[in-house]
Amino acid sequence: MGQPLEAGRLDASAVVGLPPGAPGCWGGSGRPAHQLPPFGHRFAASPRLMTSIKEQAAISRLLSFLQEWDNAGKVARCHILDRFIRFNHSKTAPELEQEFSQGASLFLARLTTWLRLSYMAGTCLKKLLKSIGIFLSAVSSNRYLVEFLEVGGVLTLLEILGLEKVKEEDKKEAVLLLQMVANCGRKYKELICESYGVRSIAEFMAKSKCEDAQEEVQILLDSLVHGNPKYQHQVYKGLIALIPCASPKAQQLSLQTLRIAQVIVGTVHPSIVEFLMGVLRTMHLEVQYEAIELIKDLIKTDIRTALLKGLVGLLRPSAKDTSKLQPKVLEDPTVFQVSGHLPVFLQQAAAAKTIGIISRKSMSVAEELLSLQVISELMFAMGNRDHSNSQRLASLTLEYFVQTFPIVEEHVQTAMGDTLFQLFMDNAEDLYLIVDNIQADVLASNKVNIPFVFVSPTPWEGLKVPTSGEEEDKKEEVAKKSEKQTKFL
Repeated sequence: MGQPLEAGRLDASAVVGLPPGAPGCWGGSGRPAHQLPPFGHRFAASPRLMTSIKEQAAISRLLSFLQEWDNAGKVARCHILDRFIRFNHSKTAPELEQEFSQGASLFLARLTTWLRLSYMAGTCLKKLLKSIGIFLSAVSSNRYLVEFLEVGGVLTLLEILGLEKVKEEDKKEAVLLLQMVANCGRKYKELICESYGVRSIAEFMAKSKCEDAQEEVQILLDSLVHGNPKYQHQVYKGLIALIPCASPKAQQLSLQTLRIAQVIVGTVHPSIVEFLMGVLRTMHLEVQYEAIELIKDLIKTDIRTALLKGLVGLLRPSAKDTSKLQPKVLEDPTVFQVSGHLPVFLQQAAAAKTIGIISRKSMSVAEELLSLQVISELMFAMGNRDHSNSQRLASLTLEYFVQTFPIVEEHVQTAMGDTLFQLFMDNAEDLYLIVDNIQADVLASNKVNIPFVFVSPTPWEGLKVPTSGEEEDKKEEVAKKSEKQTKFL
């Protein structure tokens, strides 16, 4: 049998089935067994062989995972998505490929397939959208984005926004995915718009009760109006259409975004005047503020005259809006009464406030307002005893015109009478507290008519009315053309 092998040594001939000392084995040289290389050195696998083994193991794990997903029910799939979200959040595309042994697209395909099959039922929709978002938001994820779009991902997301049964939080996740798509470049923004996306997105914003979701929609619309020249006018019109919606938050956000969109688009759509006048009826000060800020921007455009005429017209509500008064006998003195005309009076007060703001910013605007007989309309609003805020704001705006233009002071004093005018000059803001019915009727029935001729404004400390050389030249030209009317000064 030969000499016994030392402990820890193995005769290679015994492994491959050859006799000792046969050629082709380590014992073929006739060397003793104890001189043979150790087993690990003789049979160590090459690095390439070891890599192949690891790859096979990883592929086996991937196939096992995919099989688990395919065989799982709704509950089990939700658990799988929980684990996927927890362990793969913020990973890059290469890291996801490493995690899935270069087969991440196989799992993404299963996610998008299940999305198309189950989104109408809302099954595990939030987690499903979050999981897809991990792929789309990954660095170097263009491959995943293309795969998602090829199977109609954008259309599916837009359909989700229109489903009544889907929860608001699920729709918010759909909006986040649309943001990811839009942020990838111009052609993807165009794809969303070509899929009637602006309409679907705007309708969701108008109907949504979730402010967080509405804010995400604002971000999406802002993204769509930037770097999208082909469809930026479509987004602009969609924002205008949101102004009269019933949601105060949607109104506020759309007005904010409109200020940005208007700069990008340039040309002003004429319908915006009517919508802005209507939104001044709001009870929400944050909406009113955004509307006034937009009006301040639009005053510098070619629709300035239309805006000023609209604002002056709001100071005197139509007979149709104020004719149906509730009989006093029907009022319960123990219950707080809300006038049915409150929206009209809120609009009146907001118009008086806006006129005061834009007049102080530009002397040319103030002069154009005088030509539109704003003084008579402001005094009418001061006589509205049904709404004290209209009286107060109109009084403050009238005070500016009286202090700035001597001709206005003369006409207002004549119309009010010395007593009421002195009370007005002493404390314009609180005048409404002491005005009686007769004085209110005097204000409401005034016949003030300022002729179209202006003199230089009266210097007044603290007003700081901005003027320019061009405005002064214009005033001189107007004065020369109106010499015949100087008798009114």
